[in-house]
Amino acid sequence: MSKKKLPFATLSNIIMAGALILAGSLVEYRFHTLQNIADKSPQSVTAGDARADQLAKLIDTDQPKDKSDVDFGIFWEVWSLLERDYIDQDKLDADKMVHGAIQGMTASLGDPYTMYLPPEQNERSAADLAGAFYGVGIELGYVDGILAAVAPLAGTPAEVAGVRAGDLIINVKDEAKDIDETTEGWSLSKAVEVIRGPKDSPVILTLVREGESEPFEVTIYRGEIVVKSVELEFVEHAGKRVAHIKLSRFGERTLGEWDEVVTQIVAQKDSIDGVMLDMRNNPGGFFDDAIYIASEFIQSGVVVSQKDVNQQQDYTTRGKGRLVGVPVEVLVNRGSASASEIVAGALRDQLDAKLVGQQTFGKGTVQDRRELSNGGGIHITIARWLLPSGKWIHDEGIPVNVEVEQDYDTEADEQLLKAIEVL
Repeated sequence: MSKKKLPFATLSNIIMAGALILAGSLVEYRFHTLQNIADKSPQSVTAGDARADQLAKLIDTDQPKDKSDVDFGIFWEVWSLLERDYIDQDKLDADKMVHGAIQGMTASLGDPYTMYLPPEQNERSAADLAGAFYGVGIELGYVDGILAAVAPLAGTPAEVAGVRAGDLIINVKDEAKDIDETTEGWSLSKAVEVIRGPKDSPVILTLVREGESEPFEVTIYRGEIVVKSVELEFVEHAGKRVAHIKLSRFGERTLGEWDEVVTQIVAQKDSIDGVMLDMRNNPGGFFDDAIYIASEFIQSGVVVSQKDVNQQQDYTTRGKGRLVGVPVEVLVNRGSASASEIVAGALRDQLDAKLVGQQTFGKGTVQDRRELSNGGGIHITIARWLLPSGKWIHDEGIPVNVEVEQDYDTEADEQLLKAIEVL
């Protein structure tokens, strides 16, 4: 069969982030509903601290019984001063102030991965991990600093409405949200928050398109967007035929999609020379998924170790091992983090698989994602994870065996092609 030309990004100055902001950027290996952690008995507080009970009620939990010596008086002193003297009184929102206080508490630890998510953000984070949400279906980025549609996803409301790759988004209007704003200076997270919305609700985008003399408006009715986390294509290059698995995150749908892909590969196992496991720009996700997927290639042994405040625990292979013995190489880059680094490191340490591309991000901690009674959520760093070699790669990343810089001015996927050549 003839050599297949591989399409790649043609917009050299697009900062890829995609529609899945916050899509599993943390290794989250279990869910909890946070219960009241204190006894229900009355709590004693220091003088001037009686309003601590009011704060406890606002966040719907009791005071921790071992923190009765904490003086909440200064908190309420500041609260009262704001209520009395702040010039824009209409901006004093008690719920937002409490959320901000809790966010400040987690931020005080200096750990960017331990964070509090107010209810709306927590809901969006959960939807991202689920791989489904209500929106328009545009992969977002920037062109020359302007918010842009990198690509409309196939079959989504954006594609139906006629949005094209490369369209600049200069204004967003949503009457239900009371928003009619230029996108100048918007972060990607804000763009995602504004453009997403309830099913069948309209959002109006003002677009600038190359070849069009004037900006124009497009009304899009939001729908359910389902984004696949595992995709497969069979690629021929340099006299070899390989299964190219694009694994973009470790979310709720990932294992089901992974099983479908592996079934296709097993059916053609005798006609391929190997597997290219592509985890470029994969920010991570569920801890257990990483172990399962690594176990497909590794017969036995440690995949990853977890070290918390009390002990170190080894996690060994527990998948189906359907790809054991199939040559595998791993594509990674600076956007490969967390769970994707667990898999890449395990395959390198246990199978001597080559890593091709660029050094990974370097996130070596584990977060526990807990649901709170107010609809919010908290991500708590509970452990460090170690490669089978025992190395902790936090802030360092995993170096590659074959370094390849991607030239974004070419359509060829140079990193993939190089990985196939050295297989």
